Amino acid sequence: MQQKTGLVEAIIVEVKDREKIGGSYLHSAAICCTPDLSKEGSCNVGEVIIHQDPNYPYNPQRIQTFFEGKTEETTMLLQTVEINHTGMYYLYFMFCDPELMGTTISGRTVWRNPDGYLPGKMAPLMTYFGLMSLAYLGLGLVWFLWSVQYWKDIIQLQYHITAVIGLGMCEMALWYFEYANFNATGNRPMGITLWAVTFTAVKKTVSRLLLLVVSMGYGVVRPTLGGVILKFLLLGLTYFVFSEALGLVENLGNIDDLTGKARLFLVLPVSLLDACFIIWIFSALSQTLEKLQIRRSMAKFALYRKFTNSLAISVLLSIAWVGYELYFNAADPLSELWQRAWIIPAFWNLLAFVLLVVICSLWAPSNNPTRYAYSEETGDELEDEGISLTSSSVLLAGESANKQLERKERRASNADLFRLGEEVEEDKRE
Repeated sequence: MQQKTGLVEAIIVEVKDREKIGGSYLHSAAICCTPDLSKEGSCNVGEVIIHQDPNYPYNPQRIQTFFEGKTEETTMLLQTVEINHTGMYYLYFMFCDPELMGTTISGRTVWRNPDGYLPGKMAPLMTYFGLMSLAYLGLGLVWFLWSVQYWKDIIQLQYHITAVIGLGMCEMALWYFEYANFNATGNRPMGITLWAVTFTAVKKTVSRLLLLVVSMGYGVVRPTLGGVILKFLLLGLTYFVFSEALGLVENLGNIDDLTGKARLFLVLPVSLLDACFIIWIFSALSQTLEKLQIRRSMAKFALYRKFTNSLAISVLLSIAWVGYELYFNAADPLSELWQRAWIIPAFWNLLAFVLLVVICSLWAPSNNPTRYAYSEETGDELEDEGISLTSSSVLLAGESANKQLERKERRASNADLFRLGEEVEEDKRE
């Protein structure tokens, strides 16, 4: 009853040394030691084959736990394993006894680096989020001073920009505190993580809606969003729901354990909604530029040309980065390039910040807000909404055409009366 009847081995190995486990290093298909291999003196029967380097005898490391007699449960002893070489390490639980098929393992492992509990892939992000918090704080301070200086001339669009800056500031600060707490305690603070994910989803949604509002010429060539407001809000709400769901799964769950289909199910809706935003934004920009060119509003036209060029560059950079991210993930399935992995998520936050800075510089508060603000020029009042697909836009366009025709008729009538008056004056002089 006291004899050892089963062996489970916990093996800690650096990724680059994975070939030292099993027969792949010994040019055979065996993972477990067989009697024939045991006779050669290279392993012990029933154990996993590990080729030890004489210069590094403790890499890979193995911790053995045996079952006793007929007992169906056993407990590993609490152990501390010291690792003296920087790298990406994996922990495998392996057994060679076929009688242990179906064995389940439950427990907890704690990994600590010299600087804290954050994994090596995540550690640089703590510093990054701290710097981004300061960047948003600096942008917010400059924007606040601008707004105070010209507070009487603030237009509606600038309030939306203020909201995005505030959300970005809160988002970066929450992620910094989330990572700092994780690094200090070894546990992710669920409350802070939940708030950070929510602020990220809200800020991403509001940022995209801001780009769409600007592209549609709100406050510049149109006083309201007209008949598209319902579609506008519906797209924003849908994007928020899917973005929040993806963020919660990525940060509160373990997305690495999901199958490819499940991952696709989570990422695909967000990607499709991003594509909808891009198409709508550029469609709206095209129509806004066309309106400004027809009206010969050269200052506003130049403003929107700069905005269009900046947005086009950001989209091209995004497409290039998506391609690089796909290549990076395909070329590094075991996270051997972990020291560069933090750059992937950091790029998107940096790109969003740069684009926000561009918008702030283009629509900065000034003592002459009417340069870029909406004014009731000829044809502005009841102009066709352009990108609205509702019947109300058709009615508005018809009313606008009728009123413009009436104005032309009144002008022609006034001109005839003026000429008739001149003829009467000439008759009197004669």
